[in-house]
Amino acid sequence: MLCIKHYSTDPYFNIATDEYIFKHIKEDCFMLWRNDNAIIIGKHQNANAEINAEYVKEKGIKVVRRLSGGGAVYHDLGNLNFSFTRTSEDGHDMVDFRRYTKPILEVLQNLGVKNAKFEGRNDLTIDGRKFSGNAEHVFKNKVLHHGTLLFSSEMRDVSGALKVNPLKYKDRAVKSVPKRVTNISDHLDEKISLDEFTDKIMEHILESYDNARMYEFTDEDLAAIEKIKEEKYSQWEWNFGYSPDYNFKQGVKSDGGLIEMNMNVSKGTIKDVKIQGDFFHLRDIDPIERALEGIRHDEKAIREILNQFNFEEYFKGVSEDDLVAAMF
Repeated sequence: MLCIKHYSTDPYFNIATDEYIFKHIKEDCFMLWRNDNAIIIGKHQNANAEINAEYVKEKGIKVVRRLSGGGAVYHDLGNLNFSFTRTSEDGHDMVDFRRYTKPILEVLQNLGVKNAKFEGRNDLTIDGRKFSGNAEHVFKNKVLHHGTLLFSSEMRDVSGALKVNPLKYKDRAVKSVPKRVTNISDHLDEKISLDEFTDKIMEHILESYDNARMYEFTDEDLAAIEKIKEEKYSQWEWNFGYSPDYNFKQGVKSDGGLIEMNMNVSKGTIKDVKIQGDFFHLRDIDPIERALEGIRHDEKAIREILNQFNFEEYFKGVSEDDLVAAMF
């Protein structure tokens, strides 16, 4: 098994790396890696429904869709991620969350965290509080298992980035279920750094698996990963456009009154729009509604359309910013 310490903190590049070791490296792999501020959403989730759009924009948090299913997770540099790839000769016992989280629990036991355990469908907890969420993707006889390890994450960002009003969206996509979370570092008798914790996990893997050895990506590996990143994981079409169809409804208060936005969205594109509320309109707003049809449910794309209109000719006391706020 190839053991990889991946030093990139670019979320787009790192999720592309997960795909690369799964699809393009034949030998089984174990990889440790970290992302700078990012929300990583499950393959089948509605991206906009999982994020606090205002918070994400303010903090410059990237949103990236992964290959595997499951719920959304927040990553920062205090969070360590681990990935396993494994090929099975007979294709049996592919989905086994306990198998791939067992080494993590063994390291924590060795560090004195005796009450760390596997709970529910795919979580690791300490005293009932989650510190690791896990997901898997299977293709034919190969599995990609990856998980998060909250070590010293900023908890305000963990909750703030994912906090969203569930009434905004109505769809059938899987929703993330918020749980009480904790950092591993808060439960260690002897304080260690995240780098030291990373080393302890890697040392345990090298000792526990036959033929486990360190591997560094070649220039060819890195170029191939960059290509996957540019063609897929940095693209709006994958991260947002892949979302299931949904209906969106939200109201906001402005100086000009209440604005209620109603939209139907398919593959990330606005299909129809109805703007309602108790505001006063000076001209018929139908041209604005029609202009938004066929546009991505994306702030930049929406503003490019709205910039074509002189809002003072259409609304009394309602600005472009007010209308955009009602759409997310």
